[in-house]
Amino acid sequence: MTEPTDDIELDFSGEKQAATMTAAQAAPRMRELADNLERWNYEYYVLDRPSVPDAEYDRCFNELAALEARFPELKSPASPTLRVGGAVRSDLSKVIHARPMLSIHTETDFSSEGAYAFDRRVRNELGLSDDAPAVRYDCEMKFDGLATNLRYEKGILVQAATRGDGTTGEDVTANVRTIRTIPLRLEGDVPDVLEVRGEVIMHREDFEALNCRQSEEGQKTFVNPRNAAAGSLRQLDPAVTARRTLHFYAYALGEVSDPAFALTQSGMLDRLEKLGFPVAKERRTVEGPAGLAAFHDEIEAARPSLPFDIDGVVYKVDSFAEQNELGFIAREPRWACAHKYPPEEALTVCEAIDIQVGRTGKLTPVARLKPVFVGGVTVSNATLHNEDHISGLDLRAGDTVVVRRAGDVIPEVVRVLHERRPEHAEPFVMPAVCPVCGSATIRDEEEKDTRCTGGLFCPSQMKLSIVHFASRRAMGIDGLGEKIVNMLVDEGLLKSPADIFKLSHKDLTDVLNSTADTEKPQKRMGPKAAQNLLDSIEKARHTTFSRFIFALGCRHVGEATALSLAQHFGTLSELENADEEALIQVEDVGGVIAQSIRAFFSEPHNRRVIEELVAAGVEWPAVEPKTSSQSAVAGKTFVLTGTLPTLSRDQAKDMLIAAGAKVSGSVSRKTDFVVAGAEAGSKLEKAQTLGITIIGEEELRTMLAGETASAESVSENEAEAPAQGALF
Repeated sequence: MTEPTDDIELDFSGEKQAATMTAAQAAPRMRELADNLERWNYEYYVLDRPSVPDAEYDRCFNELAALEARFPELKSPASPTLRVGGAVRSDLSKVIHARPMLSIHTETDFSSEGAYAFDRRVRNELGLSDDAPAVRYDCEMKFDGLATNLRYEKGILVQAATRGDGTTGEDVTANVRTIRTIPLRLEGDVPDVLEVRGEVIMHREDFEALNCRQSEEGQKTFVNPRNAAAGSLRQLDPAVTARRTLHFYAYALGEVSDPAFALTQSGMLDRLEKLGFPVAKERRTVEGPAGLAAFHDEIEAARPSLPFDIDGVVYKVDSFAEQNELGFIAREPRWACAHKYPPEEALTVCEAIDIQVGRTGKLTPVARLKPVFVGGVTVSNATLHNEDHISGLDLRAGDTVVVRRAGDVIPEVVRVLHERRPEHAEPFVMPAVCPVCGSATIRDEEEKDTRCTGGLFCPSQMKLSIVHFASRRAMGIDGLGEKIVNMLVDEGLLKSPADIFKLSHKDLTDVLNSTADTEKPQKRMGPKAAQNLLDSIEKARHTTFSRFIFALGCRHVGEATALSLAQHFGTLSELENADEEALIQVEDVGGVIAQSIRAFFSEPHNRRVIEELVAAGVEWPAVEPKTSSQSAVAGKTFVLTGTLPTLSRDQAKDMLIAAGAKVSGSVSRKTDFVVAGAEAGSKLEKAQTLGITIIGEEELRTMLAGETASAESVSENEAEAPAQGALF
């Protein structure tokens, strides 16, 4: 069906008729025209069975547009004329979903075993015995597009939003109204609030036509239908979206005011289809895993002939009652999974092997490929993981390789065609020094990775190193989180942790470099926040030796190991100059940790930063050597829960660790004691169930009474400890 905006000869007789109508005559005529146009849209775009010629559609469309221009107060929010787009927007505002749009688990076993594995998980969670009846499932296709939520109130489409991060999406209402397969108004028995979720996609035929048009107009072309659909839906100008043919397929519900809207997934899809929503015809309800596997195979065979791209199928427990019983794990439903197909593969040449240095110092080899189209995108590089992976492939620069997109996402080299290897191709060798900072590299034999030892100096590790250095369980600098660190590093104010102690109030409140030349320059921080940060930095100059060691971010050195090192060596110089043999003498320090510590302190860059920190006034009290006496908590595992009367969790944790105990975050049969305070929750309940000894703060202090709590062991920070932020 042609658009009324196309460059064609139109029938304007409807407009002439509209010019003579009164408001009383126009209202029923406008309703009649809107009903006809929406019915014809559905017949043409959803059913593919048009009942009227294009000319009749155009005549009615123009008559309705003319009546709306004369009587704007009578224009419906569900008018078909909205499908040609409206005013250009300056942004896409945020929408908080009434119910989160969660992702689903992906079954990576491409064989039929993937279906059987999902069925086993479902039956186990439902507590079904082997002889219980088979579970009924709804099988659908996994569209490769953009997940979208449509909100209807009183049957009228009032809002459309993208999935976003699952909690907050982007408002694309004006653009969605241009998609002709989406009903603007629902007829019949409809809940007051109905949110319909589905996928906005572009058919392959429409994608090719769009790219042809883009090329003719000198505009950029799109790499695949998914990118084209996403780009089209997120346009600021709805008129642009209207010129691109998008489709919508419904598959789920969001918020619904009527809990009895449907009792099953398949029944819900049937009802949505009756309300006028496009629902994929390739769907089926089956019994048990054999039916799932059969559907997976059937759709794989039909995949090339489908008018759109899919990257797998989706299995859902059909009964909503059983879905509710199964519930969720993390942010994924237990009652659904995506069963993907093997990724596409392609042949190309590995032109070089480069090295990338990650935020944790890991050196990752990357294959630079002759660009090749695979899995719907053009691939020019692929991860090679580590040196052992390259050796296993026997890959060299110049080799012809088979590339695939693992899980249809991450490009990887599958195998090497050694028979095509060029002469003089040299074996790959991992560099002995970091290509970014020149520091020595060290191989971690346990994890088979090679890492840069310049943790405090290497630019690639700088941001994460500083975030960890400032973290609560390290130097405890409040207000110096990842966002602020990123800004200060980008502004050139921080190049090592030592620079933290050189920051001034002007540094923190000055204008951002990126906005210095704009009409509205932005400040780096507000004056109050800046002063609070400076106060926290000043306080952090006075720390403990173990916290300082932990803050340095040496790989494998956690809080307990840092405390052991502090108590064993006592001074910084003793620790810096200790060889591996001396380090192994420390409790809980083995060969791998000793090698990592020795490599860290052997790197001149790290020693230089440590010297700068000491010169900046970072200091700690003398360390009391650890005695050989054992307290009642030594070797025991504790879990802290609730609010203790006088101790913060950090203080209690530090005291326990200093006395030789272990502190865990979860209760298990290996837990010896649970220290419970006010408002203790599920950890206390689990401890009671397992019969674990439960004590309070007073009993804890009694157990610790024989152990002297030095300045080394008690934290002044009251906040809960975050995870270690840097591993070098």
